[in-house]
Amino acid sequence: MSERSNDRHDDHVRDRRVQYETAGLDVDDLDPSPIVMWHRWYADAVEAGVAEPNAMVLGTIGVDGIPDARVVLARGVDDSGILFYGNYESAKGVELFERSVASLVFPWLDLHRQVRVRGSVEVLSSTESDAYFASRPRDSKIGAWASEQSRPLIDRAELDKKFAEVELRFPDDVPRPPHWGGWRLVPEVFEFWQGRPSRLHDRFRYALTPTSDWSITRLNP
Repeated sequence: MSERSNDRHDDHVRDRRVQYETAGLDVDDLDPSPIVMWHRWYADAVEAGVAEPNAMVLGTIGVDGIPDARVVLARGVDDSGILFYGNYESAKGVELFERSVASLVFPWLDLHRQVRVRGSVEVLSSTESDAYFASRPRDSKIGAWASEQSRPLIDRAELDKKFAEVELRFPDDVPRPPHWGGWRLVPEVFEFWQGRPSRLHDRFRYALTPTSDWSITRLNP
């Protein structure tokens, strides 16, 4: 590709802009509980037809000290925290066991909104992980056994072979693998972001106080 062609691509990325035309967000619009507020915005995202409204970017600290991130699905949001599941031996699993802190971002871009969350992370009990695993489709259960997540794979045929082997191994019910389960992010900070014209966005931070209440602060955009 020529240098001139590269410049055209760079210009396209550089000059792409979306003007956020929304009514905005004020302190009077906020619920005292960030969990209640999150569910209010989640319901708006579902009603608006946002694809995967429970998708979130999970940020962790790599074993090399460099930040890492990927998209996962929230599978529960309540006063105890935000639940998600996966392979304990994956990159995210290793990183969470090494440093039990994480951040989340819910990018509801269609509504010009995002929610950021930070906090500590704890492993769910076997009972909680078993209950969620039992609710998954059969093929997803088999996949949890077949995939050595984040490890090198020769080709797709190798993965398909492992999947077929697991199907034969478990002709009926598929139990939860010992290397698969859930985590709970226990929030300490939420930030609700609403896009506004001229990039003068509305941002509100909920911070957990020593008395387990939430303080609310408006932030500069």
